[in-house]
Amino acid sequence: MSGNEYVREADRELDAAYEEPMSLAEYVDRLFAQPSIGAHASKYLLGAIEAAGTRTVIEEGEERDRYRFFDDPHNDGEHAILGNTEVLNEFVDDLRSIAAGRGKEEKIIWFDGPTATGKSELKRCLVNGLREYSKTPEGRRYTVEWNIASAEDAPGLTYGDIPTVDEDSWYQSPVQSNPLSVFPEPVREAILEDLDAEYGDHTPIRAETNLDPFCREAYEYLEKRYRREGVADLFSAVTDPRHLRVTNYVVDVGRGIGVLHSEDAGRPKERLVGSWMTGMLQKLDSRGRKNPQAFSYDGVLSQGNGLLTIVEDAAQHADLLQKLLNVPDERHVKLDKAIGMDVDTQLLIISNPDLDAQLNQHADRNGADPLRALKRRLDRHEFRYLTNLRLECELIHRELAGETAIWEGTDGEELRERVRAPLSIRVGERGGRVRERELAPHTVEAAALYSVVSRLDREDLPEGLSLVEKALLFDRGYLREGDQRVETDDFEFDPNASDGSHGIPVTFTRDVIAELLNTARDRSHPELAVENVLMPRDVLNAMAERLHDAPMFSRAERREFEDRLVSVKNHVFDQQETDVIDAIMHEKRVEAETVEEYVEHVYAWATDGTVETEQGETEPSPLKMKVFEIEHLGRFSEQEYDGTTPMPTVRTFRRERIITALNRHAWQNRSEDFAIDEVNLLDIPVIRDVLETHGWSDAARVYEDLDPDQWDDPPANTETAVVKARTIDTLVSEFGYSAASAELTSRHVMGQVSYRWD
Repeated sequence: MSGNEYVREADRELDAAYEEPMSLAEYVDRLFAQPSIGAHASKYLLGAIEAAGTRTVIEEGEERDRYRFFDDPHNDGEHAILGNTEVLNEFVDDLRSIAAGRGKEEKIIWFDGPTATGKSELKRCLVNGLREYSKTPEGRRYTVEWNIASAEDAPGLTYGDIPTVDEDSWYQSPVQSNPLSVFPEPVREAILEDLDAEYGDHTPIRAETNLDPFCREAYEYLEKRYRREGVADLFSAVTDPRHLRVTNYVVDVGRGIGVLHSEDAGRPKERLVGSWMTGMLQKLDSRGRKNPQAFSYDGVLSQGNGLLTIVEDAAQHADLLQKLLNVPDERHVKLDKAIGMDVDTQLLIISNPDLDAQLNQHADRNGADPLRALKRRLDRHEFRYLTNLRLECELIHRELAGETAIWEGTDGEELRERVRAPLSIRVGERGGRVRERELAPHTVEAAALYSVVSRLDREDLPEGLSLVEKALLFDRGYLREGDQRVETDDFEFDPNASDGSHGIPVTFTRDVIAELLNTARDRSHPELAVENVLMPRDVLNAMAERLHDAPMFSRAERREFEDRLVSVKNHVFDQQETDVIDAIMHEKRVEAETVEEYVEHVYAWATDGTVETEQGETEPSPLKMKVFEIEHLGRFSEQEYDGTTPMPTVRTFRRERIITALNRHAWQNRSEDFAIDEVNLLDIPVIRDVLETHGWSDAARVYEDLDPDQWDDPPANTETAVVKARTIDTLVSEFGYSAASAELTSRHVMGQVSYRWD
């Protein structure tokens, strides 16, 4: 786009969020047409979250509905909270109860957890999502503005400036007061009752706050003036559009969202609501009282009035938490002894585990614990490290490459491709040069798997299940054991297990890989830039080595994490090995049509049926079944057939492995015109293995002169040279490798295979 087009786009962005001010009566009419604009704080926050919709995810091996709001959709996912879906869902459930007045209203919501678990992202995600929601018609947020300069001889409510009657004489509520707070309480209640009667929302709107002190000053001045003058319809005079108007505002930090950072200082009252401005008190004629015009209203509750108040790094503000005890249920805070302010805000605090330690420092005193009242008010939600391989891979991509797009979907094959995928990163070097570095396929997967395995509780492992298998189960929701698919529900895990409460954080992984990216590897090739490739074992070895230099880990943790490394290495090697053997056998793979023909013949054989051919219906072919079972399945030999007649072992295999699978997926509920193409062949484990996997015995049978010992530098014109060249090409074209990473991966795999080739 040109510069002018960008400017016009910026104009449209601002125009879309702005409305002309309206009268108080017009606001009430709009409220009845669009009730969501009057939602109280918790209801508004809930509405913003629900408006973004949901999607299905798999976490800890279970399908869950996830609110898209926490994917930061309005910011292209930059501050999405990965994982912790169950924790976020419980948070939304709490909001639903609070919004409806059914409990937890006196609670302060507390998000706790170790570093790098997404707590900071939560704050940014909330800010982004609420800001964008407030720009939508259903999410509009409104407050009031006052102008008393339009009253004859009126001393201006102008923070000391000379009053005028133009636009500059309008002053907005400094704490985003609800327009309904202008009405006397009985009228306000009548409006809400009529609104509820008309719409019958299960979560009625509440407006229990009165005007803030700044706005009250304007209201009372106008009321006194018109009362002295004997004006009829006093409320109408005070709220005349010359004096009062309702205006919308875009929610942001400081306007509907208050954020108290760890570095913010000041006395508790200053941090909570603001401070008195001495110079302004002297300018204003307050007749011996403190004029609310001379208050700064820059405390966190003032900024967050109307929607959300966040205390970051709450351990740094532990003294302030005591002052917040009565705010959630009383919805009131003091500016001064005689001046109070109603607040409507959802309180939320964020902390690392150090706050928990502070809160429990007097736990042994039981009933005499001075922090007992505070702990009773806190509703804790614990963020944990990710225990899903896919999510950890996605997080590493974010940390290293700045990729923010959400990896949506639950399709197993698509997600596995993303997990194993390579990653290329441009790295700056001295002299202004830029070098392209490659994380080979399975490298990000290896780092992510090691991190996840380090976070899993081994105490609740069912017999025979490894930590790597537990990680894969949590990621996919199932495991393959031979021909059987084992679901998460088939295992019993302790719901109180410590999965994700400790382990290797993504920041550690990121820093290790970043350091490796800045150092070329000590290896070479006459034609390929193999020194620019990071392999899975490079990253895993570096992570293990850096454990000893990282002060964040205890000695016990280092030993524990080191013990878990071997199983991760073995799993990753299995993935590399599968890639290489599949590439070697790529041209020899069985076509789906051949497999379908075999299954159709077995089905006809078992049911005394026929198969449809171009020549018409015929008997199933014993020869075709035998050839397929010997050459493609590789399960049987000539000795297990009498000519083409199968021996008992083959017959048992056909009935128990093929026919049983067909029955499971289609046969029991088939229609009269049932056909084999109604069955997904990949649902039959043994057939899926034929289509998707091969073994070294297959390679040895097909390529009799293949010699793994010669793989690194095979002699010219040998079968090994031909197979290697074809394998490298296939790894590049079909499996996402570069030529360099294909060379290194195949060397590594064949080097290990050579020991067991015979």
